Amino acid sequence: MLEMILTILFVWLLFKVIGLAFRVAWGAAKIAASILFTLAVPLLVLCLIFAGGVLILIPLAMLGAAFGLLKGCMK
Repeated sequence: MLEMILTILFVWLLFKVIGLAFRVAWGAAKIAASILFTLAVPLLVLCLIFAGGVLILIPLAMLGAAFGLLKGCMK
């Protein structure tokens, strides 16, 4: 009987540890993605400007402004 209770306890603990591992991995992925996004967007803008991609930059800015307005309206 004690063996069955301990087995159930350790299986429950295993699931809790797996859930915690997923939460930690998801948090680390969000942090890494935000850092990469923060570094990549200014570099993309600079490359587009220096490569003569202003014609591409204007519609992207308009899309960004539209998404920003929509996100602001959703709150």
